[in-house]
Amino acid sequence: MIENPVLRGFNPDPSICRVGSDYYIATSTFEWYPGVQIHHSTDLVNWRLVARPLNRAAQLDMRGNPDSCGIWAPCLSWADGRFWLVYTDVKRLDGAFKDAHNYIVTCATIDGAWSDPTYVTSSGFDPSLFHDEDGRKWFVNMRWNHRGVGSGLNPANDLFDGIELREWDPMQGLLGEATTIYTGTDLGLTEAPHLFKRGGWYYLTVAEGGTGYDHAVTMARSRDIRGPYETHPQKHVLTTRFAPESPLQRVGHGQVVETPAGEVYHSFLCGRPLKDARGRNFCAMGRETGLAACEWRADGWLYLKGGGMVPPLTVPAPAVRAADRPVRRRFTDRLPEEFQWLRTPYPERIFRLTGHSLQLTGRESWGSWFEQALVARRQEHHAYQAATVVLADPPNWQRGAGLTTYYNRFKFHLAVITREAGQRVVQVASCLGNADQDLTFHGNFPVPEGPIRLEVRVDGAAQQFLIGREDEAARPVGPVLDASIISDEGGRGEHGSFTGAFVGMIAYDLTGLGWTAEFTGFDYVPGDQGAVLGV
Repeated sequence: MIENPVLRGFNPDPSICRVGSDYYIATSTFEWYPGVQIHHSTDLVNWRLVARPLNRAAQLDMRGNPDSCGIWAPCLSWADGRFWLVYTDVKRLDGAFKDAHNYIVTCATIDGAWSDPTYVTSSGFDPSLFHDEDGRKWFVNMRWNHRGVGSGLNPANDLFDGIELREWDPMQGLLGEATTIYTGTDLGLTEAPHLFKRGGWYYLTVAEGGTGYDHAVTMARSRDIRGPYETHPQKHVLTTRFAPESPLQRVGHGQVVETPAGEVYHSFLCGRPLKDARGRNFCAMGRETGLAACEWRADGWLYLKGGGMVPPLTVPAPAVRAADRPVRRRFTDRLPEEFQWLRTPYPERIFRLTGHSLQLTGRESWGSWFEQALVARRQEHHAYQAATVVLADPPNWQRGAGLTTYYNRFKFHLAVITREAGQRVVQVASCLGNADQDLTFHGNFPVPEGPIRLEVRVDGAAQQFLIGREDEAARPVGPVLDASIISDEGGRGEHGSFTGAFVGMIAYDLTGLGWTAEFTGFDYVPGDQGAVLGV
């Protein structure tokens, strides 16, 4: 069975592509570096991370990008014997402007060295490249209108100004004038266009309703690629906006793929909400990726298989999903594939592998948009344990290193080894989503010299840090913390509703002198599958 979500943890905006019997899904990474995640599968059930193609400064530099900016909604396709990846680097979130720059890179193999980028346009975001049967290529994106609602200048009266189409040539760039091919339904916020062709029809799928609980996949079609496009008889192919009881929520933004046998599936993003202490929804993993089985009907339109618009948790498939297992890492000479860092294309400035440890070089503060020494992996389960062993001898309170659960610079908890009044302590602190990024300190707890194991246990809306020597059982330190803060909806939710929770290792040096700390391992254990780091 296909078990949704197929890509767990922060993996939004899925673009799916088939090459022969191989399937690939590209997802957004926002401010996390390297840019774009590409997973591979041969059965639509079991997926493996195979590439993060935007991995050098010539392709992507996000230093200074605000939270939830960076890589939005990539599109992956295959044509002319190579992969094509279209992506946006968004430089602004708040206010009327977006400054969304769109590029194309290519590669003959999915895990090879991708080309330097070709710039296309900055007219909007969610770009997509369609390869027509006659060899022509078409670039589509939503157009952003900074004049906005109520300005009197925008006839559509919306920041989301419609889906824009232009022919594009790899040698000449954009050709001709832009055509607005679709402005969406009354749900509004029309974005994420993907084109495909079947039976002489051009089909357009878009996302509507925003990234929250009104999200939806809408479909339209036309005989001419430039339109006009008629909307699907039921408007939306997939949505949970009318199904609050569904365990999958926020369903929208995906793409059609057909198997070699002609079976059709639609990818979609989704969230798996829990309730916080006040009964409000929160999605710790952010937006994840699912697959829905669909079918073509006699009217020439695509529908969810079995009817309705709410995708199920399980979908028939020819394979069995592998069980989740603990992931135990000991650092050698290569960073494990599940880890990323923030914004910078110069990782040697913030970490290096020594052969037996990960050494973090403390840089800027916990909330920096430029150079923050944070190496972390996605939270993939509602309940998990994570632990690391830290070797750190901070000379004073301006340096520290430890373990953090992190959403963005406004929303995190951390336990760091630092020094207060000459004493080595673990300091537990939080940023609880305040607009002015105020810090809440939960206390300083003395620890002996030498290696210290830092552990965090998360169960739904609760999390607890623990500390101990490397060879002893961990003990709780500080209060039970509100894990629902580390989510799309938590705290200052409107400023960062696009990514998801991470857990990882952090170091800082507020003197600017590059103090270092070492981490000798990192374990991530789903649910209650036993102790971490040998305990």
